[in-house]
Amino acid sequence: MAKRPPRSHHHSVYVVELADQVWNEPRFRKANPDYQLGKPFVYVGMTGVDPDLRFDKHKAGIQSNRYVFDYGLRLLPQLYECYNPMPYDGARDMEVELAIALREAGYGVWQA
Repeated sequence: MAKRPPRSHHHSVYVVELADQVWNEPRFRKANPDYQLGKPFVYVGMTGVDPDLRFDKHKAGIQSNRYVFDYGLRLLPQLYECYNPMPYDGARDMEVELAIALREAGYGVWQA
């Protein structure tokens, strides 16, 4: 039987694929000077609720990031599931580290 993580480990990082039209946003382009053509555009976030629920809230305009609200297509669990769940401090740090790693891999990334 798999050992359950401690109750304090209920935070997650998540990655949302963004539509190609996000590249038309000057702030997004400026934040991604090394974007490699053909790589996905993504939003990286952290949450204390299930990433599916958090994505639904973004799309409903509840505490939503504008890029996810306007351009969010779907979650990309293959990019984040291996890290979850974790404590708040771990998720806060992992959000930044994952965004940096994806940007270094050529992705277009927004991380608030």
